[in-house]
Amino acid sequence: MLELSQKHELSFNMQLFYNPNINDQVKSFVFDKEESKHIIKVLRKKEGDILQVSNGLGFLFNTQITLASDSKCTVSILSFTKQEAPKFQLHLAVAPTKMNERYEWFLEKATEIGIQEITPIICDHSERKVIKTERFQKIVESAMKQSLHYYLPKLNEPIHLKDFLKNEIEGMKFIAHCEETNKKTLKSLIIPGQDTTILIGPEGDFSVKEIEMALNNNYIPISLGETRLRTETAAIVACHSVVFANE
Repeated sequence: MLELSQKHELSFNMQLFYNPNINDQVKSFVFDKEESKHIIKVLRKKEGDILQVSNGLGFLFNTQITLASDSKCTVSILSFTKQEAPKFQLHLAVAPTKMNERYEWFLEKATEIGIQEITPIICDHSERKVIKTERFQKIVESAMKQSLHYYLPKLNEPIHLKDFLKNEIEGMKFIAHCEETNKKTLKSLIIPGQDTTILIGPEGDFSVKEIEMALNNNYIPISLGETRLRTETAAIVACHSVVFANE
């Protein structure tokens, strides 16, 4: 039991780096200037130190610093492993919130919990319709590293809901809205192992027209509980419910 406990502790004390350009075909790798400066100047790593790096595709590379330069930190790949991909795919299409910080919180927490794909959707009642996905991408990457996930969630470009509904989507499809209609709870409908897509609307909820469009595209209306939730809270509840059901 002591040995297992020590391994567990080492795992959660590990510092994970991310770079999409590293793969299992290369023997050495050079970090860009920004990451090199962080590794050498901030973290004070030196030649011979071991770094764990993921490319966001399930791989974990054990590497060793061979050149401790703050402009081009170079590592050699000692070994690598690949984590098995999740048996389900969770895709949340969530309307951006009026306050950007709330959506960033959702991105961070959903990544930590274990989401696979995120799409910002622009709706009739959306108060924020201009989105800078560059910052969102950095938040997702940071959350992946912090939570020691080896798969980076896919962050799509913003799209209007009516255009999103035209996409061919496999698996179960749900829409969470606040209209007083006949709805079942999400937890009663989740099927473990099934790909799942869930629509979460803006602060003003989906419009009646949008709900009708979703239903006409075979989305099932759901409830996330008896209380009215903020957009970002509803998204986290949905994310956790699906991931928990698949554990």
